[in-house]
Amino acid sequence: MAQLTFSQLPYQRPDCNDLAARSHELVERIKGANSADEVLSCVESWNSLRINTYTMASLAEVKFTQDVSNEAAKAEKLFFDENGPTITECDNAVSQALLASPFRQAIDDRFGDLFMTRLKNATLTFNPSIKDLMVQESELSTRYNEITASAKIEVDGTTYNLSTIQRLVIDLDAGVRHRAYKAMGDFLLANAEELDAIFDKLVKIRAEKASKLGYSSYTDFRYIEFGRVDYNAADVEKFRDQVREFVVPLAARLRQAQQQRLGLPSMTTADEKLQFSDGNPVASGDHDWIVDRASKMYSELSPETDQFFQLMLNAELMDLKSRDNKATGGYCTSFSAYGLPFIFANFNRTTHDIEVLTHEAGHAFQAYRSRNLPVPEYFWPTAEACEIHSMGMEFLTWPWMDLFFEDQTEKFKFYHLQGALLFLPYGCAVDHFQHWIYANPNASPRERNQQWREMERMYMPWRNSEGFPAAEQGRVWQFQRHIYEMPFYYIDYALAQTCALQYWKWSELDRAKAFESYLSICDIGGSMPFLGIVKHGALKSPFTEGCLKDIVDYSYSVLRDRHPSYMMGN
Repeated sequence: MAQLTFSQLPYQRPDCNDLAARSHELVERIKGANSADEVLSCVESWNSLRINTYTMASLAEVKFTQDVSNEAAKAEKLFFDENGPTITECDNAVSQALLASPFRQAIDDRFGDLFMTRLKNATLTFNPSIKDLMVQESELSTRYNEITASAKIEVDGTTYNLSTIQRLVIDLDAGVRHRAYKAMGDFLLANAEELDAIFDKLVKIRAEKASKLGYSSYTDFRYIEFGRVDYNAADVEKFRDQVREFVVPLAARLRQAQQQRLGLPSMTTADEKLQFSDGNPVASGDHDWIVDRASKMYSELSPETDQFFQLMLNAELMDLKSRDNKATGGYCTSFSAYGLPFIFANFNRTTHDIEVLTHEAGHAFQAYRSRNLPVPEYFWPTAEACEIHSMGMEFLTWPWMDLFFEDQTEKFKFYHLQGALLFLPYGCAVDHFQHWIYANPNASPRERNQQWREMERMYMPWRNSEGFPAAEQGRVWQFQRHIYEMPFYYIDYALAQTCALQYWKWSELDRAKAFESYLSICDIGGSMPFLGIVKHGALKSPFTEGCLKDIVDYSYSVLRDRHPSYMMGN
């Protein structure tokens, strides 16, 4: 049978009444089962039902983010916003029946005990009493997406969106950079009232959800909902402390060297993305040129990646070009009923084009490798483990970066490795900020903005926002869609970066062994929790004493010793 392409994948809106009836039938069969085989058969039937529903939801999400102005796509997205809680309620009923089954041990034996742990946690974070709140939350997140995706920002007579304007904030002309950054901030100011109102409602809705289910805070609720079963908020706080102690001082020295390279008397937030006085490294060709070279890269990396990337090309499973009314950012999802991943990104002729391609390809490769695991809970691991796959792929493809950057390859490697270090304080600032937000759900928008400024002082003390009103007010966090749409999804990047840097170091010493480990953690998907995956891959836990300091110090020493001209004595 010929492989379907993305445009050929059939979409059918689920019938919620039918879902409810079939879920009820499964519940009754589980309750009346007289053998383990009967219960296991119910799990298989439930998996098929869920996989089909989740696939339709993913198709609706992708088509909406491809064009937020498309009314038909918006209608399907709205359907899932409004009916997602009902679908969750159906799943929850089956989960509870399985958890109460006398044949639970047989389920553990077949699927592993993490499966039932995931089901239990799902029941702890859902109750029909919060359905209306879940609908409101989804609709508010969708509205945030519409605002940011439809941005039209004028600079020097040309109109940009939030993706294409990124070219200007790395322009060699400081005047252009500053005008572009200010224009982006002016977009926030022009939409400040609605952006503030959306987020204020989101925070209060989330706090109310947690309260209705008996949690003392949304933070506790979200850690369970997010599947963090082998570490907690206290562990994360200790990790952030380590970042402040060991990484922030090094990052400050990197920023000082950057200012010297750029020849600036002082550096503002508008200058931060430009790393070199002759320009950041940029891929030498356009979209088609990049994809063609990516195909060569993945064909040479391994037989497994070659097979995967050819599928992505042949089935049209990548949407990488930026355009008006396309949602910002990049992501990877999957259409599990067809065993297909999908990559969404916004190329904008910056260094980020290659980074986002390899990053999202890491996610997609893992989803492809674990597509046949026995339960949907294992198709993807939890977020921080997912980001090891993506960030790890960024570093494991280093030997092929000359395909894209040619004579700028060494400059790119400096840029990329330095970026990994500079990201850690920012990632922790976002996480710390979110912990503060949900510890203070009644704070005003102004107090939240002030707190973001405090986070900048704590984690990015070099940051100078003078002359940029939106940044001075503490509003730039509103560009970070995770804070609106996926609360507490951000420390995941910092934890994963610590692991990805280990893969980078390992690959320099023994590329074959490093890739063998990487492949193994892709193959197990979400069948282990985060720390189990880290151990399986023979990596060190980011929470282990000294792990962060060791890998950060090594990375900094490589920057200093291999690229002394860029470090300017630092």
